[in-house]
Amino acid sequence: MKYCIYTSHAMSLETIKVAIVGSGPAAFYAADHLQKKLGDRVFIDMFEKLPTPHGLVRSGVAPDHQKIKSVARVYDKIASNPQFRFFGLVEFGKHLILEDLRSRYHQIVFATGAQTDRKMGIPGEGIIGSHTATEFVGWYNAHPDHMGLGFDFSGKRVVIVGVGNVAVDVARILSLTRSEMEKTDIADYALEELAKSGIREIHMLGRRGPAQAAFTNPELRELENLEDADLLTLADEAEPDSLTLEELERKPNRTAQTKIELIKKASERVPSKSKKVVIRFLVSPIEIIAGEDNRVKSVKVVKNRLYKSDDGSLRPKPTDETEEIPTDLVFRSVGYRGIPLRDVPFDDSSGVIPSEKGRVLDKTGGNPIAGLYTTGWIKRGPTGVIGTNKADSGETVSCMIEDIERGNTLRPELASDESIKELLEEKHISYNEWLRVDWFEKKEGEKKGRPRVKVSGLEEILEILQKKH
Repeated sequence: MKYCIYTSHAMSLETIKVAIVGSGPAAFYAADHLQKKLGDRVFIDMFEKLPTPHGLVRSGVAPDHQKIKSVARVYDKIASNPQFRFFGLVEFGKHLILEDLRSRYHQIVFATGAQTDRKMGIPGEGIIGSHTATEFVGWYNAHPDHMGLGFDFSGKRVVIVGVGNVAVDVARILSLTRSEMEKTDIADYALEELAKSGIREIHMLGRRGPAQAAFTNPELRELENLEDADLLTLADEAEPDSLTLEELERKPNRTAQTKIELIKKASERVPSKSKKVVIRFLVSPIEIIAGEDNRVKSVKVVKNRLYKSDDGSLRPKPTDETEEIPTDLVFRSVGYRGIPLRDVPFDDSSGVIPSEKGRVLDKTGGNPIAGLYTTGWIKRGPTGVIGTNKADSGETVSCMIEDIERGNTLRPELASDESIKELLEEKHISYNEWLRVDWFEKKEGEKKGRPRVKVSGLEEILEILQKKH
């Protein structure tokens, strides 16, 4: 498809119509920046393929992290602007395409996140009992795409590949007691399944050493304070290697030092609870092995040592030593990547939309495409926390404002407020309808002393919307 390059038209637009594809933190922060910068001049329509907004705040943040989820109140305030509309259950590429948006909006922002997992690229990755962390996280958070999945928790041991915060979330959720889960908004069906789980050992695998582990210290401390699970590490793997010690001496890092101390403490802990969370370091999976029943039987790992790369960072290098870790279940948490959007440029190697400060480019290192922008993980890759998206969206919106001032925008032919509704034939969920679902979930939660009880599917959502409150 041919894309137009920026063309300036010397006119001052009184009204700016913006389409935002996606409804996670980056999308809402982009809307917030636009509202603050343009005031009454901007009209925003936000499109989301799910029936519910807020992206990973709803379907990715762990159920026991309610403080983080409270940021949704900020998004409610942004959505309350009379010049903001939400269209849930509208999928880009299916219900509307790029040309539909280009003919109706001056600017289009893609904020679709990183929706799939990176692959490890090892034998046995796809055998029965080997799952992505995204599938499991979506399942226990009642994500419509994942809630119908089944996981076999009858075994005793789980291996989680990865030591990032998502991997820690997976380990923690697998370790919670029923009483701990009942204080959260975990999906009801997940609570019941996990409460009767036979899992007693959770092993997390990290490629590098303790100081380089991607999890944060607060996440690590949460594993120390579980009701019925001990956090453990192996003594020989908990000790930082000589290169790490040299680096810390040359460039002191209090966060890394604290991490090392917490991990050492875990290596000295005497187990006293019914479950164990064991974090392994300097090991990389090289094969997931199936048993006679074609299900996961073990994970073969190679031991690593660290070396200093050309850029000065410490990287893992495999040795000749291998080990087989018996397991009944594997969760792969080695990072996320974006997925291509129809008619929108995509860099397959990095898994993002090519852009420069948020302006979408026709190819990596290419030219900007008039009126197209991006923000969040689909712009920069899956890095940072929820708050990181605020500055990221701010950068994108600054470019949008600059382009408006220069007259570098699309020229929509169908700019009436009703045009998009006519295209979609009213088959969508509004923000006010979402707020009714939100109210219902919280009301049901109150009855059980929980933050909310999540509805478990589109049919249930539609039933709630048909009721009179």
